[in-house]
Amino acid sequence: MRHLLAALLLVTACVPPSGPPKSPPLRSQYPGNLAQARPKTRAERTNFTETSHYADVVQFIDSLRVLGAKIEVGAIGKTTEGRDIPFVVASRPLVKTPIEAKRLRRPIVYVQANIHAGEVEGKEALQAMLRDLLFDDHANVLDSIILIAVPIYNADGNERFAPQERNRTEQNGPVLVGTRANAQGLDLNRDYVKAEAPETVASLAMFRAWDPDVFVDLHTTDGSYHGYALTYAASLNPAAMFTTPYTRDTLLVELRKRMQERHDFAVFDYGNFPREQGAPTAWETYDARPRFGTNYYGLRGRISVLSEAYSHDPFARRVAATYDFVSELLSFVASDADGVVELAREADNRTTGWGNDPRSARQIPIRSSIASVRSGPIRVEETAHLDDTVRYEAGLARGVKRTGAVHSVDMPIYDRFTPTLSVPVPYAYAFARDVADSIARRLVMHGVLVDQLDQPLDASVATFTIDSSSTASQQFQKHNERHLVGSWGAPATRSLPAGTFVVRLGQPLGILAMYLLEPASDDGFVDWNILDPWASEHTFPVVRIVQPVPARLRPAP
Repeated sequence: MRHLLAALLLVTACVPPSGPPKSPPLRSQYPGNLAQARPKTRAERTNFTETSHYADVVQFIDSLRVLGAKIEVGAIGKTTEGRDIPFVVASRPLVKTPIEAKRLRRPIVYVQANIHAGEVEGKEALQAMLRDLLFDDHANVLDSIILIAVPIYNADGNERFAPQERNRTEQNGPVLVGTRANAQGLDLNRDYVKAEAPETVASLAMFRAWDPDVFVDLHTTDGSYHGYALTYAASLNPAAMFTTPYTRDTLLVELRKRMQERHDFAVFDYGNFPREQGAPTAWETYDARPRFGTNYYGLRGRISVLSEAYSHDPFARRVAATYDFVSELLSFVASDADGVVELAREADNRTTGWGNDPRSARQIPIRSSIASVRSGPIRVEETAHLDDTVRYEAGLARGVKRTGAVHSVDMPIYDRFTPTLSVPVPYAYAFARDVADSIARRLVMHGVLVDQLDQPLDASVATFTIDSSSTASQQFQKHNERHLVGSWGAPATRSLPAGTFVVRLGQPLGILAMYLLEPASDDGFVDWNILDPWASEHTFPVVRIVQPVPARLRPAP
């Protein structure tokens, strides 16, 4: 981050005394001057008054190659408007394919920025980090991990530049930023289950091919005036049971310590204050459903981390905080490389084992609610509410001024979810060919293994009886979400004809498959109207097989 850091010193020096706490003098771990030939991001070139356009990012990546960086560059897919979504693979030695990556037996870390294209610091930090790692002649994390960087995921949204007051009303610069949604008007961070956007389809293809051990999604907060340069979260979904404890209680705890001690950045578990008048009374995280990327990735049995820079900090400081957070995360993963790889292997083995022998399995949570398991001090930034209509700083309401003062307030911390509905693990699910047209392709897109019976099978099957079906009155992401009420009946022998589609849960993505297929799941295929043609039926079209599946199977086409 050598170019970046020099620019940050200049920019943060210009913040008025009434602004937020300043960044410390910058980081001794980035010594020396980078050669003038090394590329700068658009943010660095403009003293952090502008953010990168799509062409800037593409040119920046190309310049790394021209200058001799050993990287593999490709496109994860295309956007709605036909733009390539670039990715960069960096490692020492360089790997170019998923097969080569697995042979190296190192953690694969997938870092994604710009899913919401108005939240721009991740895009800038990730470019700078690639440059600094690649042109560092000393040993660094690339000797221990494989980094996949996707710096401009929502490329179409990025190009819809408009004033920050319109596209990011509560963000302190830069002046022009892109939009939250993609070109279809979809929020890509609500699309991971239904996977309707081409960007999401491309992401899922990368997950299937590379199977990253760690997924990191870079964002900016909205709203609350708190005292943290950055907030973070592991997967919040209780069904992400194999990797979340390590992520939340080991990795993120260490990152919090390092960010304070090494960079003088206060960071904490993601949250906001309830939108109510008066002093803050609680600290509340967001939604646990897998429509959100980091929640979804936890259901794949992998480490996932959400990073949220503080929107009211100046742009330069947000980039610095994001850069340092990702840098420390990569450093931690590199230092525990064998443990991270083993954690993923153990998650696969345990999930597969539960599906092969459900008697050994826990029940899987498919609905949950937020809960407070602790109270503690939360940093609150003080603001002054003045009797005027002056806008004192970008991202602030008129008549509101930041004082720079931060104090701690003890309050309940709502950062965990507890299951409200859990279901037993069956051996498999089954559905007929007409249903397969709606869901088989989607399951395969997620990486779930789907087979077909080569011959008829008499099996012990449980059927879900639908008692009522309803949809939300208001659209969300172009859907009126559906809710089914009913119950699973006692198992009975039923003849399943040849050609029936079968999803055995003895596979690494068995828990994800359950979340997608269970009719009462709070974020499965039912919720997103994918099974609407059968919602008015008396029985749900997907059944549970509650015995081993001995019949010959073939992979679904």
